[in-house]
Amino acid sequence: MDRKELDIILEKHHKWVNDEADGKRADLRGAYLRGAYLEGADLEGADLRGADLEGADLRGADLVGAYLRGADL
Repeated sequence: MDRKELDIILEKHHKWVNDEADGKRADLRGAYLRGAYLEGADLEGADLRGADLEGADLRGADLVGAYLRGADL
């Protein structure tokens, strides 16, 4: 997944978390996010099942209620 696509998903997810128009829950099931820069990302309730997050920078990311089953951290 390229950075532009990820940024769009994260922007829509942030809107979803805040009940804003055009919001959509992040569906990142099985996504290749190895080494991704996600510092401070709002991933509350995001679906990250089976995602490859090895080496991803998750410092300060909000993962409350995120689905992480099978994710490689």
